[in-house]
Amino acid sequence: MPRSKAERTRALIRDTALASFRERGFDDTTVRLIAQEAGVSLGNAYYYFPTKNHLVQELYIEVQQEHRAAAEPLLAQADDLVDRLGIVYRTGLATLEPFHRFAPGFLSAAVSPKSPINPLAADSVEARELAVGLFDEAVTGAKHSIPPDMARTLPDAFWLGYLLLALFWVYDASPGHERTLRLLDRGLKLLGLALPLLRVPLVRAPMRELLELVGEVRA
Repeated sequence: MPRSKAERTRALIRDTALASFRERGFDDTTVRLIAQEAGVSLGNAYYYFPTKNHLVQELYIEVQQEHRAAAEPLLAQADDLVDRLGIVYRTGLATLEPFHRFAPGFLSAAVSPKSPINPLAADSVEARELAVGLFDEAVTGAKHSIPPDMARTLPDAFWLGYLLLALFWVYDASPGHERTLRLLDRGLKLLGLALPLLRVPLVRAPMRELLELVGEVRA
């Protein structure tokens, strides 16, 4: 529990903002509104969080923590790599589900390369490391025979795949987002067919190059 008055005030502003993002989305949540609902001055709110984007980063972190909490109990029951990846992808989409109606607002604010809430931005590093770390857990905890140097680079590739899947999900208006889930299922089946090829010497070198390129994208 926060012990000092400053810690309590910061936590109050943060919690009020996260509740507003969940209720109103990005566009209709303002720092002024957050300050009013938290019962603090606007200056006080800006003192702890200089911009709304700083509060969005807090939301990113909370969503990633919820994602991990949902995925880990299921990961403990599976050792196949594709099954474990399916768990991470599906629990990730389930965690995002309450935000689907607000997703276009968050997307439009984050899509610019200069946006501090872009998932690839420097300001997003903490949430990004949490997300990549969960994919790393899915890989390292699985039974597989993928060469170790390639296995170390896979989590970045799977995380970027998750970003692309989430982008498709934003635009998916099908009932229950069945198109997104169907895309995921087909992708996992293809992955299951492709993974054994990583042990083939002729395929290993170009795949290693591809995974290194993926790492460059994240960097």
